[in-house]
Amino acid sequence: MYRILEAKELTSNIYYMVVEAKRVAKACQPGQFVIVRTDENSERIPLTICDYDREKGTITIVFQVVGAGTEVMAHLGEGDAFHDFVGPLGCPSDLVKEDVEDLKKKSILFVAGGVGTAPVYPQVKWLHERGIAADVIVGAKTKDLLILEKEMASVAGNLYVTTDDGSYGRSGMVTQTITDLVNEGKHYDVCIAIGPMIMMKFVCKLTKELNIPTVVSLNPIMVDGTGMCGACRVTVGGKVKFACVDGPEFDGHQVNFDEAMQRQQIYKTAEGRAFLAAKEGNTHHGGCGNCGGND
Repeated sequence: MYRILEAKELTSNIYYMVVEAKRVAKACQPGQFVIVRTDENSERIPLTICDYDREKGTITIVFQVVGAGTEVMAHLGEGDAFHDFVGPLGCPSDLVKEDVEDLKKKSILFVAGGVGTAPVYPQVKWLHERGIAADVIVGAKTKDLLILEKEMASVAGNLYVTTDDGSYGRSGMVTQTITDLVNEGKHYDVCIAIGPMIMMKFVCKLTKELNIPTVVSLNPIMVDGTGMCGACRVTVGGKVKFACVDGPEFDGHQVNFDEAMQRQQIYKTAEGRAFLAAKEGNTHHGGCGNCGGND
């Protein structure tokens, strides 16, 4: 069992938990995720790691209530425990694989939308700990839906907060702030965008026009977390990939976002899942190495 050491509601429908998971904390890197279950019969829920403390052996997760499983999680409190807390899973962020001295020469921009702020935070923190200051744009629909602003401000080189309705920070979408910063003379060598699929799509559309290489995290489309359910099947550069085993990070300019978003909608029903399985054949799921899903 994995004890919950801290639990709180960050904002409407978004929750924060610190969980005792020593083995995961010892091995994880920014960009990876865990799979949790509240009991032996509950669904598997993939969640990106928001933070970790190797000395204390803790993992921080942030999640939004979107279904029955996360609704149950929202009612857990300090002293309760998860039945399973499996990880770290997925590939670490590309940043942790690069030479630190090379990273120091780059101008890096992060764009976080909604709950996507949670997986952005550990990457910015990792850079900050190595003396690298990155610009960060955090966007939300309204001020009330912003999360982790103080935490992000403590590790970002420059933090730009934007709200769709103009209730706080800059007014408008994150893409408007990207445009404004570039027009103000900012130059970026790479952009990392994490948030709702529609946000990432339009960030990538803009950064492609601006000639800024862009990495996206496709954790929003994961369900099972092993590649076997077929939910996170995505086309990247014309090739079939699975976010949970091949990612979750990919070259955003190569991702077929329209196909991915369409699949998300179809996958929600049993009939839709059956349709996708029949249509996609042996590329419907991956991870086992026997079905052709990794080809």
